[in-house]
Amino acid sequence: MKAFLMHRDRDFDLTAASPANEAALCKDLELDTLVVAMANGDQLVFDVVKKAVLTGAANDLATIAHRQDALRDCLNDPQTVLRLYGLAGEAFSRQKKVWRWLRENPSGTLDVAVSLMTIFVDVLKRVRALTDRNAAHFKSEAFSTLFATLARELSDDYFAVVDAHLRRLRFRDGVLVSAALGTGLKGASYILRRPVKRRRDWLARLFQRRSRYTLHLAPRDEAGARAMAELRDRGVGLAADALAKSADHVLSFFHMLQTELAFYVGCLNLHDRLLALGAPIAFPSAIANGPPRFSCEELYDVCLALSMNRRPVGNDVAADGKVLIVVTGANQGGKTTFLRSVGLAQLATQCGMFAPAARLQANLVGGVFTHFKREEDATMKSGKFDEELSRMSDIVDALAPRSLILFNESFAATNEREGSEIARQIVSALLERAHKIVFVSHQFAFAHGFFERNSALALFLRADRLEDGRRTFKLIEREPLETSFGEDVYREVFGRKEDAKTSPTLARSASA
Repeated sequence: MKAFLMHRDRDFDLTAASPANEAALCKDLELDTLVVAMANGDQLVFDVVKKAVLTGAANDLATIAHRQDALRDCLNDPQTVLRLYGLAGEAFSRQKKVWRWLRENPSGTLDVAVSLMTIFVDVLKRVRALTDRNAAHFKSEAFSTLFATLARELSDDYFAVVDAHLRRLRFRDGVLVSAALGTGLKGASYILRRPVKRRRDWLARLFQRRSRYTLHLAPRDEAGARAMAELRDRGVGLAADALAKSADHVLSFFHMLQTELAFYVGCLNLHDRLLALGAPIAFPSAIANGPPRFSCEELYDVCLALSMNRRPVGNDVAADGKVLIVVTGANQGGKTTFLRSVGLAQLATQCGMFAPAARLQANLVGGVFTHFKREEDATMKSGKFDEELSRMSDIVDALAPRSLILFNESFAATNEREGSEIARQIVSALLERAHKIVFVSHQFAFAHGFFERNSALALFLRADRLEDGRRTFKLIEREPLETSFGEDVYREVFGRKEDAKTSPTLARSASA
């Protein structure tokens, strides 16, 4: 049996290779904050969710729709999904208590396999009962197919046959084995036989005539006991091997069921956290081809929400038809937060879960890449600007077609003129290769240079700032400004607006 909860036609591959930029994604987007919240202490959920998020770029529209439909079912009846996940986990925990060291010979292998199958059949019966009671609550192809398969494969007749075989394989009345004499009068053709049913007619058995030969072993006849054990092992060998393979097959089903359910359990955990914060969620509309699409309402940084334990400020963006978004404005105005929210929303879209927004529409991309500013290299092996260029080179080498690249104050480790020109050339080259870019920058020459081109393919956002310097953490569609709002920094440190106006140094900073 197959679960097929993550893909329509194959199992979820937990061993699939993660993207080469995994470390940068986790650091820049604070991805572990999201995964830890979704795992809620469950290591399997942590591993599955992280792998699903990082490998989401490989999913097509059919896979995304498959998972979104399944997730809607999970949100509609979370208790059934959690119980099903718990039953799969119970099968694993119970089977670990079986003494597997007994599998040193066919008889020991048979005893272990019988014990395992007894556990698995008990769990399978409860899985079947659970899905029968709640199948009507699930409408998605993923769960409907799974429940139909369980009802078909785990019928009452199937359980009756399995129970009968397990009772017989315990050999309460001994093992019946037939054999023949082979070359050199050695035993050959050992075959395990069905036990002879005892006739209840005692009178017929009393007068029944049958030649029998009985061998009685002495209590201390160790050699005879070993010989009889060898005969038993030869007889039960095939049955032990077949039952052990059956037990491994059922165990693999529980493993895959638990693995694929882990993704949805993580989504349920995240849904509960965001619901408690009053933060909106939406199933994004994913678009494979066509003109550039990105539009959202109340898009927020889900990791920031989880860290602050409250609903953050969301942003509305209408960037359909745009391949470049340039974000400028005052420090601490929400620019980096917005950049992270875009990256996290894209990853959520492509792995098939809901997005942290009231509404989201976006193209599928070949990958998500980040180029965020870093602290100075403590080893002093290279300068900060050299390190930025080196990371950019690594990104270019790993880029997939039609990727999304997020820049956060990149190429600012040199002077304004050189940094702006380098950024312009890199962005222009990437746009020629049909990549999408979101660039947060303080470099006025770079931002204004693109604005002056009046390109219909670019959107310019600015971090909103009130007259008194307060930040609303909202982004508005505006042209880049030349000022860096140095007065705000001075006021925050010294608290005197009149000093800011009379300070020559600060005045130059404000107009830089």
